[in-house]
Amino acid sequence: MEKLILKAQKNEATEKAIYAGLAEKTKDHRNKKILKRLSDDESRHYDYFKKISGEEVRSNKIKVFWYIFLAKLLGLSFSLKFMERGEILAIEAYEKLKKNYKIGSIIKDEQTHEKAVLDMIKEERIEYAGSVVLGLNDALVELTGGLAGLTLALQNNKIIAVSGFIIGVAAALSMAASGYFASKEEGSEEKNPVKASVYTGVAYLITVLVLILPYIILQSVFVALIVTVILAIIIIAGYTFYITTAKNQKFLARFAEMAAISIIVAIISFGVGFLMKHFFGISA
Repeated sequence: MEKLILKAQKNEATEKAIYAGLAEKTKDHRNKKILKRLSDDESRHYDYFKKISGEEVRSNKIKVFWYIFLAKLLGLSFSLKFMERGEILAIEAYEKLKKNYKIGSIIKDEQTHEKAVLDMIKEERIEYAGSVVLGLNDALVELTGGLAGLTLALQNNKIIAVSGFIIGVAAALSMAASGYFASKEEGSEEKNPVKASVYTGVAYLITVLVLILPYIILQSVFVALIVTVILAIIIIAGYTFYITTAKNQKFLARFAEMAAISIIVAIISFGVGFLMKHFFGISA
């Protein structure tokens, strides 16, 4: 029981330090206020456990550094929601302590209050996540399929890479324009149409560059295609994990859907490339 008390106390000290560190670094006044409130809550929890243990406990500096680093790299919302996912063991420890100590209010804070407050945190990169998804989805589906068709039809790395890049740049500009008009039609005061178009276009273009890279550095067009499909799946997995964590959504179903669509389109396009190659008599 004594070990559980010290573990809970260390957990509160660590979360207090994380929230305080994030509050100090964020420029958004609204988010800063929320984070300070969370830090104060954790401070009160820490003081309660300190009265029981009679000891001073330091925060886990590695955890503090890690979550502050994640917030800087991937955003405040992702870092906090990712941290929240790791709190299951802490809640289990609190449930055991509940039998001997009056910590019902602390458990309630950990389970509901913090989650509700975290959901209030607004961040630009999350607000424009839909625009990024639009760019990523289209690039992954269209270009993976296009490269698969070009691979069998042309079987020339340089021509495929150049063709893919030209198609990709044109499509990125088109998607940016679509993102601009789509955002404007929504009429949202929180969303800037120009920013929405930039997020969509940049996401598309970066994906294009990643997907054509294997055709530039590898000699075999078919090996390049396999690597491209693998990269597409990695991008889908990475971004799906990011957005589902930040928005409290289920990862597996969304990932499976996106990956399946990209692979099916690639297979169909590969077949179209086979037909076009024989129909027009293109020789590798």
